[in-house]
Amino acid sequence: MSKESYYVGIDVGTGSARAGVIDSQGTLVSISVEPITTWNPKHDIYEQSTANIWANIAKTVREAVRSANLTSDDIKGVGFDATCSLVALDNKGQPRSVDIQSGFQDDSLNVILWADHRAIDQARRINATKHNVLRYVGNTISPEMEIPKTLWLKENMPPAKWDSLAYIMDLPDFLTFKATGHTARSTCSLTCKCSYLPPKVGQGWDASYFEAIGLGCLVKEDWKRLGGETNGGVLHAGDKVGKGLTAQAAAELGLKEGTPVGSAVIDAYAGAIATLGATASKTERDSMLHESTSLVSQGSHRLAIICGTSSCHIAMSPDPIFVPGVWGPYRSVLVPDMWCAEGGQSSTGQLIDHTLSTHPAIKEARDLAAKEDLSIYAFLNRHLEKLQSERQLSRVEDLTRHLHIYPDYHGNRSPLADPTLRGTIVGVSLDKSIDDLASRYLATLQAIACQTRHIIESMNQKGYTIDTLCLSGGLCKNPLFVQTHSNITQCRVILPESIEGAVVVGAAFLGAKAATGQDLWDVMVSLGKAGRVIEPCKNQESIEQDNRRYKVFLAMLEDQKKYRQIMDGLV
Repeated sequence: MSKESYYVGIDVGTGSARAGVIDSQGTLVSISVEPITTWNPKHDIYEQSTANIWANIAKTVREAVRSANLTSDDIKGVGFDATCSLVALDNKGQPRSVDIQSGFQDDSLNVILWADHRAIDQARRINATKHNVLRYVGNTISPEMEIPKTLWLKENMPPAKWDSLAYIMDLPDFLTFKATGHTARSTCSLTCKCSYLPPKVGQGWDASYFEAIGLGCLVKEDWKRLGGETNGGVLHAGDKVGKGLTAQAAAELGLKEGTPVGSAVIDAYAGAIATLGATASKTERDSMLHESTSLVSQGSHRLAIICGTSSCHIAMSPDPIFVPGVWGPYRSVLVPDMWCAEGGQSSTGQLIDHTLSTHPAIKEARDLAAKEDLSIYAFLNRHLEKLQSERQLSRVEDLTRHLHIYPDYHGNRSPLADPTLRGTIVGVSLDKSIDDLASRYLATLQAIACQTRHIIESMNQKGYTIDTLCLSGGLCKNPLFVQTHSNITQCRVILPESIEGAVVVGAAFLGAKAATGQDLWDVMVSLGKAGRVIEPCKNQESIEQDNRRYKVFLAMLEDQKKYRQIMDGLV
């Protein structure tokens, strides 16, 4: 790669679209962010608009290139990532409504967001088939995946509306379609979210599975809506899509027609691309690039955690490892011939925000933080240290010795795969002060970290050897969040050089691969940049207290199950 080459990464998250420009050394030189709109008419319904998403992508790309003082000639490749949300289109590639509130008349609402849980019943019925395909999603498909949502559409749309759906795409694949006009799908989206079995696992789409779950119509039409080998092809991450940017997409993005576009990935996987290969030293980087076993030796003990509204946990291994309640193993969805497992938490950043916004003291705390030009998190972190000093405690964590939260307010994604679970708080009082707000905030961080430990232990029991967390996402700007994860899991944490920009950097790596033809792992290692390394606390008393907190976490889970059995008359 020449020093004159630059690559654009485009990331569509839950609440925003962002574009970043990296140079040929992997350094993020500019980033631009625009909010996108989500419609949430009911607690379990979340919808978006591809028109709104693409318009904001165009703004961010133009601004990122402009602020980097570059021209379209400097941009040699483009990569996309996005949330695993379902997109509905007609045979001309135009939006088709997924909105039951409008009677499926509002075609601007053509995206079912990943967080939408309208398809819980469909997921339950799919899981009841116990079909072999479900082995590759931890034996339990999630209502957040595309096939339960597709079944919901078939069962709830008027027949004429259902018949008008020509394309059902994962959002990352829609973005490359919009950019190139090519209907190729990504191995990442199809395998992770659409019940597709890639080569050396299966024969692509399994007809018996779709017939068993009530989607036999897709078999009869030769999968034309879902895509695949007979409808556009299936590409690995970063493979060049079509002939690059179309004239229309190039004009909208302010780039050159024909600029190579890499096959997209789900946003969490872009975070993994940016972080799993990142190293803190040249020696380690050289080793990972030149040793034939580097990917095999590094993959199974590193866990990428992309921390945002929700959190995703991605690990690689050279062989398939089956972990109940953890999605996968997925073959070749990141690096060809490697297997990925994907755990996750449905609500993390969202849960922290909920804890804060529902507390009586939040307005007072925000006002005080604003006066000192502090974020609410920095303000609460400092307030916790003040309370520790005033109460003469040996560690901040002692403030929540008898305050515990179980965090599944939006159901459990991993390792239990139970969307019906809910949150629990033990140890609350009538205290309405900032002191209590700070304590609940700390207990929420601890709960999220305990659940991460639950996921890691479930994976390690089956064959992984995870001891290093490669964190990225906005939550990682919070040092208390990061240290709490390191302490409770007893894992080393590696942060990326650009914490908030890691996912968009990973998307840019896809553009670099499409432009240069390098192997993705080589791009990940040669361009990946590590920032700080955080070690877990090794004080024995602290470790024992964190272990006790984790025991309480597991006990609260079992208590919830027991209470449900009592109320259902089973005990």
